[in-house]
Amino acid sequence: MSTAVPAHLRLEPVTAANFDAVCAVEVRPDQTHLVSPVVKSLAEAYVHGPAAWPRAIVDGEKVVGFVMAFLDIAWNPEKDPADIRSGIWRLNISAAHQGKGYGRFAVEAVTAELARRGATHAYVTWEPGPGTPEPFYLDLGFRLTGETSGRQTVGVLPLAPAAGADQ
Repeated sequence: MSTAVPAHLRLEPVTAANFDAVCAVEVRPDQTHLVSPVVKSLAEAYVHGPAAWPRAIVDGEKVVGFVMAFLDIAWNPEKDPADIRSGIWRLNISAAHQGKGYGRFAVEAVTAELARRGATHAYVTWEPGPGTPEPFYLDLGFRLTGETSGRQTVGVLPLAPAAGADQ
């Protein structure tokens, strides 16, 4: 993954000031079966508290997408309570802004944040089938784990430790 982040691109917390713009992010109609709407993600973030890390993807002053990470969640405590994972929970890029590198930027920014927090791997899930984002995630270096979460495929990306990572 690249390390240079254009200065005009950034992740920002979702606030009262950008809430409407974040909620207005909509993927293409042919993608709506692949990802939940932003408003559902924000409701999940509220319910799951500190396990959720929702962020607006901002280019200059314009919200172009939404990404939400999950932080230190027990994957399957019935099988392995020590299996704590962090990763990408949701990624929505506005239909008008797809194909411009915003998704790549968001994934790189989230994985850098996870590494800074001491995570050694980042996880992501995606819907299989037509239009799946699987090629996107595999191109970013994620590899199939062989696991599923519900109907979704699970991918993992090893992370290099960040300088000064919280341990």
